[in-house]
Amino acid sequence: MDRRKFLKAAGLTAGLFAVGNKSYGKSILEKIQSQGKKPNIIFILADDLGIGDVGCYGADNYKTPNIDNLAKQGVRFTHAYTAPLCGPSRALILTGRYAFRTGAVNQDMTGQMKPSVEIMMPEILKTAGYKTAMIGKWGQLPLTPSDFGFEEYLTFSGSGVYWNTQEKAKKYTVNGTKVELKDNEYMPDLMHNHVVDFITKNRNTPFYLYYSLSHVHAEILRTPDSKPDSKDLYADNISYMDKLIGKLIDELERHKLRDNTLLIFFGDNGTGGKYADKATIGGRRLSGQKGSMLEGGALVPLIIHWPGKTPAGKVTPQLIDSTDFIPTLAEIAGAKLPSKNILDGKSFVSQLKGGNGTERDWVFIELGNQWYVRDQKWKLYGSGKLYDMSGSPFEEKLISEDTKDNEAIEARKRLQAVLDKLNPGGGILDDGDGTGRHADKAKVKGKKKKNQPKSEDDSDQ
Repeated sequence: MDRRKFLKAAGLTAGLFAVGNKSYGKSILEKIQSQGKKPNIIFILADDLGIGDVGCYGADNYKTPNIDNLAKQGVRFTHAYTAPLCGPSRALILTGRYAFRTGAVNQDMTGQMKPSVEIMMPEILKTAGYKTAMIGKWGQLPLTPSDFGFEEYLTFSGSGVYWNTQEKAKKYTVNGTKVELKDNEYMPDLMHNHVVDFITKNRNTPFYLYYSLSHVHAEILRTPDSKPDSKDLYADNISYMDKLIGKLIDELERHKLRDNTLLIFFGDNGTGGKYADKATIGGRRLSGQKGSMLEGGALVPLIIHWPGKTPAGKVTPQLIDSTDFIPTLAEIAGAKLPSKNILDGKSFVSQLKGGNGTERDWVFIELGNQWYVRDQKWKLYGSGKLYDMSGSPFEEKLISEDTKDNEAIEARKRLQAVLDKLNPGGGILDDGDGTGRHADKAKVKGKKKKNQPKSEDDSDQ
């Protein structure tokens, strides 16, 4: 409804209008008008960013004021989980299906998914009238974003792309066209500019933006803000990522879209490699890191702010599985979920709004030839090993098989029933060395696996 018709229907006149004894101007009117609209959805996915890299999670060594402010305004989750490596993790987020169903159990097998079989988030949201775009890392996902429903996209080859001094960063792709990354052009800034362009073009229609960051995947290089004598380029990269998130929020404010935009900030897996040693909380290192089946591999930051919907400053230990985004966002958008495939996620819209919806009792994590199911206190591997997680994310205590502890015995029985029902061993299994990394031996030798779809920007870990 245009402004003139809205005013007439509401019995209001242009300019200032009154409610009770108070007068309101255009900004309030715009807020009232936006209340009946579908919310815009921006899903920000950080690369290799664990909870020990984010200020509001208690990071000792890094500051993230814009992300922290988002948490103050919205909801911060302390038990959000995904696969410990980027390809399998992104497949979970975009399909809402576990790896033993899609085949995304390792980096290479993730690239074998086909759009004729798997339905991703943009296809679902487009049915509800959403414009869709993917900007950033496409990771180990196959083909192009447009093959899976994104109407616009910008992708690059590999991970950790920043400057054209990197061989893999010489070119990037925009909607099927290869473009050269210019000298002194910073890929994260270029991505931000494309984000702003997409938002500007679609400010009058609901949109879904999957914003997949370069930060903070190695190779860690200087940022435009790094001082010549910087002693911590990793900290510089975290700060620059945080700055870009602040700039994005400023753009939403400038276009008067912030009040009707759902912002999600999520990590694709835990902190990578050597950087995990410094990603401490309260002076303590997390158990595990990227690629590990320990807590630090799968536990990631999740912050959501939906103005007027999410309670401000809420911190919740509610379990979140990355398959949950599909049903949650579909419900928010008023989109119908696909019925041809089994979906594993569970909507948490009610809890997101501060309600008392039924929370999930467990999360399931799989990578390579390993998997486990975890509840708030216990973790049970497919191998049968049971861990007491009451000391997580710093400690994981192995429970002996002959324990007489009734709580542990009951936990084993309960979680084993979940694994038996899921039956991951009866699904698509790892075809490599079991690590979940680039384990396809034919590809490692420089060959393409037969019938494997080739990604437009065939990428590295």
